[in-house]
Order: sequence, then C-alpha cells, then structure tokens
Amino acid sequence: MSNRSTSRAYAAALSTALIIGFSFLFVKVALQTADPLDILAYRFLFAFAAASLFAFPGRQGLRNVRAGAFKMLPVALLYPIAFFGFQTFGLVHASSAEAGMIQGAVPVFTLILAMLLIGERTGRAQKAFTLLSVVGVACLFAGREGAVFSASLIGIMLVLCSAFSQAGYNVLARKLSGTYSPKELTYYMNLIGFVGFGLTSVTRHTADGTLPRLLGPLASPSFLLAMLYLGVLSSLVTSYLSNYALSRLEASRVSIFGSLSAVVALGAGALLLGERVPSAALLGAAAILAGVIGVALSGRRPDSAKAALVQPASAAAHAASFASEGTPDAQQSSRRDGPGRR
Repeated sequence: MSNRSTSRAYAAALSTALIIGFSFLFVKVALQTADPLDILAYRFLFAFAAASLFAFPGRQGLRNVRAGAFKMLPVALLYPIAFFGFQTFGLVHASSAEAGMIQGAVPVFTLILAMLLIGERTGRAQKAFTLLSVVGVACLFAGREGAVFSASLIGIMLVLCSAFSQAGYNVLARKLSGTYSPKELTYYMNLIGFVGFGLTSVTRHTADGTLPRLLGPLASPSFLLAMLYLGVLSSLVTSYLSNYALSRLEASRVSIFGSLSAVVALGAGALLLGERVPSAALLGAAAILAGVIGVALSGRRPDSAKAALVQPASAAAHAASFASEGTPDAQQSSRRDGPGRR
C-alpha cells in the first residue's frame, strides 16, 4: 500500500475521533427534547436519508448490497444495533465514568479478536502502546470532576457488551472490506440502523399509546440541528470514514483512534462548557495521545512514518472520496485496494 493511501486512512480514523468527540454536546441538546431511544430512531433516520441522497452506492453498488445482505448483516447488527442498544440501556445502570473506562478497552478487545478471527499479528511495541492508551482512558474518566462509580453489575455487563460489539464490528468490517466497498458497507449499516431503531421506537410508542408524541421533537430547531450533526456527521460520515480506514489499515490500529474521542470530549467540555479538568484527567489524556502516536508509528518503516506525518490529509479530502466512490470505476478501485485484493 502506498504512503499516500496509508496517510489518508490515518486521517480518516483521526477525523472520526474528532467528530465523535464533539457529539456529546449535541446529545445533551437532543436529550432536552427526546428520550434516548427516540434520539436513536431520528439519528438513523437522518443518517439513512442523507446516505440515500448523497452517498447512494449506485446501481451496481446496490446490487452488491442486496446480494451480500446476509454476509454484511452481522456487521450491521454489531454496529450500530448492538453497540448503541447495549450502551443506551447500560447507561441507565452504570455511570458515564464506568462506561467510558470500559469503552476505553475496545482497542484491547479488537486486538484479541483480530488475532483470533482474521489472523492479525501485532508487535510488542504496538501492544504496549495500546495498553498505555487504555490506561490513559481509565485515568481520564476516573479523574474527571464529578466521576461516580455505581458498581452496578448489570450496568457494567451491558456496557461491556457494547464494547465487545464495537470490537467485533472493527474486525468483521476489516474482513469484509476486501469484498465490499466502504460506501456499500456504510449504506447497509445505516439502513439497518434506521429500520432497527425506527421500528423499536414506533412499536414502543404504539404500545404506550403515545405515538403522536414521537413527532413532537421535530418542532424544536435545536433538536433538528442536533440530529443533523448526530445523524449526518456522527453516524453516516464517521461510519464511512471508519470503513475506509479499516479497508486500508489493520483493525487493531484503527480501533486505537477511538480513544482520542475521549480527549476531544474533555477539551470540548473545558473550552465550550467551562468544565474544570483535573490533573489526573490531563495525565490520562497525555497517555492516550502517546499511545495513539506510538501505535501509528510502531512497526512502520521510517519513510512511511515520516510520510504519514508530513503529508496533509484533510477531512475535506475524504468527503470528496465519499462523494465520488459511488461510480463503478471508483468501486472497482476500492475493492482492488482492499486487504483481500492486494
């Protein structure tokens, strides 16, 4: 794989972490108007609508999605269905600090699953930097002001299932990236999210006799703005960027960038909401950054590492790739670049 392709993959993973890091601000806005399950339903309604308008995989891509629906279903069930489902109910019983610390272990879970299921091999340096990042996440959440630990077994188990779901998605999406393009996977994942969470929300309101209330949040401009961010950017765009990165990098390398979301969220809370950042949280953030940089550079040739740092690759470049990948030539090129076609 060329240095330029690798650099773009790292930029995609970094962009994903930045977008998700700011998503908590918009979740807080949305929660003022709707409950978590309705937010998920609207989130993937917006995501799938945007995918159909701006990220449609094309006729050939749609045929590939239909033909491979059964093979891609486990990926979509793991993420977004299982990931958000377990997380939503887990946060009812577990604190955000506990959830953040458990989610911080996703890179370790991914590393183990990738080794067992698809035969990925990692060096000692990468393992050490991955553990450093996990420890950093634990320090960051444990050291945050107001951190609470409920020690609820059911809450911890649900959040743990959410973390394993994300790790499983990382590995299976990496495996399927040699067969399906990032746009095809992204379109299918958001379709399943829209159908799954939409049906759940409609069924719940119908059973409770509160179906008219489901449309209530649409009258709030702030809710619509939050859904545009959470649906289009934090769901559709990030799922494409993740699938793009997983088609070019090992799952264990891509997953480590998820830890950066905690650092971004910490900084956003301090800068935009005036939250105080304790020294323990700063130490954890530093450990996360060191771990991510170490994983990105470990096991790579010096010229590759230098190229990844020198060559700029902006989120706009990925947006251009996102918009153009639907053509038959682009889809064929994407498959040729996938890990199974090298």
